[in-house]
This record gives sequence, structure tokens and C-alpha cells, in this order.
Amino acid sequence: MKFAICNETFRDHDFAGTCAEAERHGYSGLEVAPFTLGNVPKLTERYAASLGGVVRDHGLEMVGFHWLLARTEGLHLTDPDPASQTRTFDHARHLACLCAAMGGGVMVWGSPDQRTIESSWNRSEAEKRVIDFFQRLSPHLAEVGVVVAIEFLGPNETNFLNTASEAIELLGKIDSPNVRLHLDVKAMSSDSRPIPEVVADSLPWAAHVHANDPNLAGPGMGDVRFQPIADALVKGGYKGWISVEVFDTNLEPDLLASESMRNLRAAFAG
Repeated sequence: MKFAICNETFRDHDFAGTCAEAERHGYSGLEVAPFTLGNVPKLTERYAASLGGVVRDHGLEMVGFHWLLARTEGLHLTDPDPASQTRTFDHARHLACLCAAMGGGVMVWGSPDQRTIESSWNRSEAEKRVIDFFQRLSPHLAEVGVVVAIEFLGPNETNFLNTASEAIELLGKIDSPNVRLHLDVKAMSSDSRPIPEVVADSLPWAAHVHANDPNLAGPGMGDVRFQPIADALVKGGYKGWISVEVFDTNLEPDLLASESMRNLRAAFAG
């Protein structure tokens, strides 16, 4: 398995320092939150390409982006407002260009606050807007060589796409090889089914995996046993990245990175 880590983990370092830390801890890939790179709308593909060079100079591969709509204003996936739809679509196209310029191949679409359906909106119409959004985006994704991995999230975070089954049903309607599924351990823990079962059933659709725990720390650092999840991934023939995404900023980055790597190596040792 290929292990990556998200760049915001190393919050006290600049970009080059982050790459150095990821390399030091034994990761082979780097996943990036775009907002950490600066004012995203003003970032150029040339600048993104230079950052991709920094990643490779440290012996890492550029995996892709996540937190796509974090720290933005006026962007929303299900909003019926045409202006919001246009801004969000243009932002997604721009992110795909930046991701490709850096050498990345996947963009994880989570962003719960920017997809929650308000009570005054028609849910069926909101879903149609999402399907249309990704169908229109797909030719551009194919052109630049990027896949969007849609992340289902627990009902405590959003009211739209809460289970793997819901996300897969939506993906079937979008029907694009460039719009696939993302699996996140924290999110899967809110599903009514055991996580290894969710993994096994979802793998034909899955493009990317986040390793973490519902306690917001790294894989194996909480109550969820990661070994059965690793077994399901191996048995299902998953060949993509296992990317560590953690949220607990009270824990030291060095501890998060080292413990996560140790637990990943132990889980996939066989």
C-alpha cells in the first residue's frame, strides 16, 4: 500500500518543511488542502507546478487535494442560487487545473457545510443540481487527468450523502469515470454497518481512502480497530493511496505522523 499524509498536519512548517516532515516519517505521498497554499482563486498553474516540484524534490508523490471548499465564501454544491452554482463550478474547474499542475490525480469532495440542503430547498431538485454539476465538470476532469472522489459524511456533519449506499446511488446517476467514491474511516464509523463491510461493498467505486479515527486522531489511535479495515482493502484489491487525515490540533504533529505510520505499517504488514 502507498501511504500519504495531509499537509495541514504539519501546521508549524512552510510547504518545503512540510514535505521534509512527511518524508522523514516515511510517507511516500502528500495530500494538500488548497487553502494552505494561499489565496486559491489567485493561484496560477505555474505556481502550482513549482510546488509540485518541491513535493518531488523531497522524494514524495503529489496525491491531490481535499478540503476543497474550506475557508471560502459564496460557494455551495446544492444551493439553488445560479450565481452560487456558477462560482462553485468555476472554483472546481480551477482546483482541478491546480491539482493537475502540481502532479495530483484526485480531489476529495467533502465540504459538509457547503453541501447541506436547507429546509426551504427541494431535496430532489438539489440532487439533480449535483448530478448536473458533476456531469458538466467531468469532461474537464478527464482533460486534466483528475478524479473527484465524493465523500459521504455522518449526519452530525451534513444532511446530504450520509452513507456509502447513498453516495454510490448518486454516482450511478452521474455515471462518470472521473467522479468516484471516497472512503473515510471517521465517516464510515457513523454507518449502521460494520466498517469492513462498507469497505468491501464500496471498493468497486472507491478512488481514495482516508485513514483516521472518530476521535479525530490517526488510524489506530482510537477505538476503531484498523486491522479489519486494512484486511478488507487488501482482500478487495485496493491499489490506491491510504492517506492520513487527522483533525485533533491538540496533539503534536510529530506524534500524529509517527503513530499513524506505525499503525498503518502494522496493519498492512501481511
